[in-house]
Amino acid sequence: MRAGEGDDGTPDSRDGDGGGGGGGDPDPGRGDDHIDFRRGVFRGQVVGKMIVNHGPRRPERPELPERPGPCTLPMAQPGFTGRAAELAALEARLCPPADPAPDTPVVCVVTGLGGMGKTALALKAAHRARKEGWFTGGALFLDLAGYDDHPVTPTRAVTSLLHALGDGDVRLGSEPVGHFGEEVHQLDAYRSRLAALADAGRRVLLVLDNVSDSAQVSPLLPASGLHCVLITTRECQESLTAAELPLGPLSPDDSVRLIAPAVRRRTAAADGWTPEEAEAVRELTRLCGRMPLALRIATALLHRRRVGDPLPSLVGELRAAADPTRVLTSRGVDEYGRILALAPVFDMSFRRLPRDRARSLCALAQVPFADFSTETAVVATGRPRSEALELLDDLVGAHLITGEEPGDGFPGRWRIHDLVRGYASALAVEDPTLVEEGGRARRRIRDHYRAKTEAACRRLRAAPPANPQPGPPTGPLPSSLSGALPDPPSDPPSDSSSDRSPDSSFDSSFDSSFDSSSGPLPDVSSGPSSGPSSGPFEERAEAVAWLDAERVNLVAATLWPDELDTDCTVALALHLAEFLRERRFFEDWVAVGRAARERARKSPDRQAEAAVCNHLGNALLRADRSEEAVEPLVHAADLFRALGDTTGEAIAWNNLGLAQRRSGLLHESAATHRRARDRFRDTGDLSHEGRAWHNLGLVLETLGRYAEAAAALRRACELHHATGNRFLHGDSLNSLGCVLHTAGRTDLAVAALRECLRIRHDDDNWHATSLTWNNLARVLDGTGRTAEAAHARNRADEAAARAGTTTTSYGHHH
Repeated sequence: MRAGEGDDGTPDSRDGDGGGGGGGDPDPGRGDDHIDFRRGVFRGQVVGKMIVNHGPRRPERPELPERPGPCTLPMAQPGFTGRAAELAALEARLCPPADPAPDTPVVCVVTGLGGMGKTALALKAAHRARKEGWFTGGALFLDLAGYDDHPVTPTRAVTSLLHALGDGDVRLGSEPVGHFGEEVHQLDAYRSRLAALADAGRRVLLVLDNVSDSAQVSPLLPASGLHCVLITTRECQESLTAAELPLGPLSPDDSVRLIAPAVRRRTAAADGWTPEEAEAVRELTRLCGRMPLALRIATALLHRRRVGDPLPSLVGELRAAADPTRVLTSRGVDEYGRILALAPVFDMSFRRLPRDRARSLCALAQVPFADFSTETAVVATGRPRSEALELLDDLVGAHLITGEEPGDGFPGRWRIHDLVRGYASALAVEDPTLVEEGGRARRRIRDHYRAKTEAACRRLRAAPPANPQPGPPTGPLPSSLSGALPDPPSDPPSDSSSDRSPDSSFDSSFDSSFDSSSGPLPDVSSGPSSGPSSGPFEERAEAVAWLDAERVNLVAATLWPDELDTDCTVALALHLAEFLRERRFFEDWVAVGRAARERARKSPDRQAEAAVCNHLGNALLRADRSEEAVEPLVHAADLFRALGDTTGEAIAWNNLGLAQRRSGLLHESAATHRRARDRFRDTGDLSHEGRAWHNLGLVLETLGRYAEAAAALRRACELHHATGNRFLHGDSLNSLGCVLHTAGRTDLAVAALRECLRIRHDDDNWHATSLTWNNLARVLDGTGRTAEAAHARNRADEAAARAGTTTTSYGHHH
């Protein structure tokens, strides 16, 4: 029986054409010497024969022809700038591994706030990797539109990827991958294709852009360690086993480079910018938050504006806008078809937040801090600490705020991007409930800051435990000085016109003095405390660390415009002034003083207004604006006199004397300091009497009356020693050393300065310590003791470094 015939010898009509010769060959890959049995129906024994062809063997068709792998990457963004470290990190992950894991792909997730340039970075790295020949199996790009209204499903993603990999025999599915049917078949085909490419040693790179959920990408991950997946997303994808690369704003210089071509096209100078233009460019990048999308939109706006001066006008518009995202909108789309508008990007990110998270972020955005601590977030949200931390973690996961790693001894801090803050604050304005929540948050924070700043400053004023440099105990002066200095005069000498003018050896760089800025405060002791401090700070260093960390926010809190918290704002400013003086943040002190004075004028509390004016005068003195200091100090003295506060009036006089001396009114200054000294003596205020004696000594030195100056400073040392204030005692000894050196009494000057350094041992006022070491080095140089002078200068440099300065200063401490 022949193959392909029925038992009656005719072909079986049910199977169409029979075997040997009839009809088209269903397998064109077979030759004419083959018989097709695939359609035969056999009802008995079949006998066939095999013909062996001993001719040249035909090569087998390869499974995967060697052709270039497919590439569906969009173009890399023109003008891509910066991100060198991030590119290097991605390339290190994408390069061929020496020993790949057998079944685990390399997955990198680029995360960041919408508009931070995640897609541009991923494509830049992908194009570089392909150019290096790292992905011969193909480099595929797929926008999963995770933040659009209709994200791409895994089924559609698989279909697109199969098409890109060269399998056209697929149909667009609509059901999620995982259901039985065509979708499962496509997923199997997709995985098989990737496995075959891996077996052939051909790596594939998948760039999955705009992923909003790990469920979008989990079915798409290859099962081979050769392949790589590069994902971009606005949110942390914790369920993925992947290396995360978070993106933040560009650096200031890279931001300028990104926007520079557009600015150069719109400015007259082709070869450079004027200083004003350069400053405007940097301000524009700052107002754009150094965010790549915002900068690109600004570039488009500059290119479009053809009337007037586009750069200053755009800067002014952004600066004046409550919500700059509404300004950062331009026509057209970018290289990837996305509109050039920032607000819609933030709209989608906010819509994805749970309602309570979005409301909490709007409340935090109304607290205008550059950054804030976890403690401040707890206060602002009114939540328990555990709940506040969960909230912060969620917002960090959405990249709407960023968290900074804790430093040594400092709590973790959090930051809201300026553009996110403006957007969220604008949302809050549209909702009266959110406006009220923001107001309550600010009041809670200000009350918290007032209480904690008061406790910190109380700790600063508390008399520190005596820990002088080892040596024999002394009194107010070292023994070598006690009998060498005259006693202070009991009656003031005449200040007639016959008084000497300053000696020619006087160095005007010595211009410095004590002040009385620590008093009076409404609920703060004006003198050092003799007992342990109460409140949250056990150690002085702890209080200083907290004040240093929160200084910018504390200053900002005094400048908030809320009128309902006038008393709290004034009290916060008064407490903060002492710290700002000690840490030499004089311009901050002036800003706080001016704001507090405006608030105090509207308050019925004249005592607070007088105290604020006194502090403002001191701040202006320290900022070298002596003439401006006179008016608030005179006003403070008048207010204290009207209130019957003799101590407050004397404090204002003492500070007014400083302003007069620095304005060149030396005789008036001496008279004012004596008036203050006598009033302190009458009231038994030894601490402030010592300050007045110190300031009087500096005026007398300026007048060239060195013996009287030394006697006045000796009396200041005695009073500060009696009150246990070694900080002021050290300052008076330092000034005494300067006066003795100017008078040519170098041995006595060395003794005074060494005693000052001995009692300042282990102090944290490194600026004052550096100053005294420099003074000692200068005196030693004058006596030819160069080795000792060099040692003193080294110690001065060490102290200056700890104070955060490289400035070499001499003279009196202020």
